[in-house]
Amino acid sequence: MELLPDSAPRQPDTLDSLFDDIRQKIIPGVTHWQSPNYFAYYPSNSSTAGFLGEMLSAAFNIVGFSWITSPAATELEVIVLDWFAKMLELPSQFLSTALGGGVIQGTASEAVLVALLAARDRALKKHGKQSLEKLVVYASDQTHSALQKACQIAGIFSENVRVVIADCNKKYAVTPEAVSEALSIDLSSGLIPFFICATVGTTSSSAVDPLPELGQIAKSYDMWFHIDAAYAGSACICPEYRHHLNGVEEADSFNMNAHKWFLTNFDCSLLWVKDRSFLIQSFSTNPEFLKNKASQANSVVDFKDWQIPLGRRFRSLKLWMVLRLYGVDNLQSYIRKHIHLAERFEQLLISDSRFEVVTPRTFSLVCFRLLPPTSDQDNGRKLNYDLMDGVNSSGKIFISHTVLSGKFILRFAVGAPLTEERHVDAAWKLLQEEATMVLGNV
Repeated sequence: MELLPDSAPRQPDTLDSLFDDIRQKIIPGVTHWQSPNYFAYYPSNSSTAGFLGEMLSAAFNIVGFSWITSPAATELEVIVLDWFAKMLELPSQFLSTALGGGVIQGTASEAVLVALLAARDRALKKHGKQSLEKLVVYASDQTHSALQKACQIAGIFSENVRVVIADCNKKYAVTPEAVSEALSIDLSSGLIPFFICATVGTTSSSAVDPLPELGQIAKSYDMWFHIDAAYAGSACICPEYRHHLNGVEEADSFNMNAHKWFLTNFDCSLLWVKDRSFLIQSFSTNPEFLKNKASQANSVVDFKDWQIPLGRRFRSLKLWMVLRLYGVDNLQSYIRKHIHLAERFEQLLISDSRFEVVTPRTFSLVCFRLLPPTSDQDNGRKLNYDLMDGVNSSGKIFISHTVLSGKFILRFAVGAPLTEERHVDAAWKLLQEEATMVLGNV
């Protein structure tokens, strides 16, 4: 904060001076998510195709809330979301040619909020507006915290959000039996179950919830079934990983982030719904100043009615350019390469008895920890925190952590566009060296 003046300049500055400040004052404070040595959180991909699409979108600078504000923006989004749905082999009901369709949201947080609000309104229409205090949401304790925030915004009572403990013996997926048990208790208490959120690739450990079984539960009780595949959805364009989406047939909404692991610059979160009318009923407004012949005739799509804000950027352009300039075959190879590198890192961990792989790897995330001495008082929490802090402080790599079954766990997520085998090997060598140091200090 002290590097820059406390007020804006009264006179224009030179571009050279501005770029000097960027080099000297901005870049040193940037966490480089595109670095091949970035292994924290989940990836946020960039690419030449994505960058060019973003640049063209900025140049056009449209505010495409309705079809008439820029027909090409709306129609390209419809086409590209249909392309992607076919790549994922989503049911035909999610295509624009059926009752459903796809729309680009900013983030998965927005997508789950949109789905939750539509589900809430559907439930209130069925049970009456006075039933809001009885509506219950179900999710795993591994579900992203975005759902909790969505419930707060939607007015779902906090005591009606059921956080079901995931099963560590099922790779931290939730079990249908646990959901059914919670649901039965609520029904006997006169509450109204209305929303289940399943995850394909949880944030902590990339667990995959049992979609077919959860979908059947939702169907049996007329609940909205939402699938969050923000991270791992990208992997499911590969035939060998598509089975993780089995059960999507029963979903009312499905979401994945192209801006995570699909070479598409942030932000670009893809949401499909089986019946778009529920979104339109919840989000449609029709003020006089927005009325036009095409919208009034119901002959076009107005994406303002599929989202929370009015304005929207031309985000489909960058996704279209990624698909065009890479092609599906190369995108599949890109995903497979990262999974192979994660598998290599997992094997390196297994080769060193000082480390433990905490839960089996499914995609390109490896969860591990340094095993503490038997005399350790906090089950390795400080030991592993010090290991993470040591490697991150070196500036050579960046990793992050989580907690699983009370254990402080380190996460190694492969997914940066430039990461190669040599970067994984160098990260492993650094972790081994730092492990020797922190164990020596115990």
